[in-house]
Amino acid sequence: MPRPRPVSHEEASPEVRQVYDDIKAARGVPDVNNFWKYVANDPATLARTWASLQEVMKPGALDSLTKELLYVAVSVANGCDYCIASHSAAAAKAGMTPAMFNELMAVVGMASETNRLAIGWRIPVDDAFNS
Repeated sequence: MPRPRPVSHEEASPEVRQVYDDIKAARGVPDVNNFWKYVANDPATLARTWASLQEVMKPGALDSLTKELLYVAVSVANGCDYCIASHSAAAAKAGMTPAMFNELMAVVGMASETNRLAIGWRIPVDDAFNS
């Protein structure tokens, strides 16, 4: 199967253009980034992902910076270079400092290490943590 290519605004279907226009308006940008251009190969996934992202990432019990920091942490754990770059930029825009990023990476690294140890040794969860 050939590698998908990005869908430009000019060649996009009306339904894709509508999502693109919404993204551009919401983010105040002149064009959508590559993530959306590739996901647009499946217009239903594009619309669903954009709607879900807006819902999940809006401020709620967690503020926008906390949500972006979590997104970066999960992206590091999953090894997604694209999402690390994209959400690190969004986190910086939301107030992340270099010291916060450094501390976040230390936590991600420590969690990854202790997770692997617990998984490898198949350590049962203590009763005290099951309440």
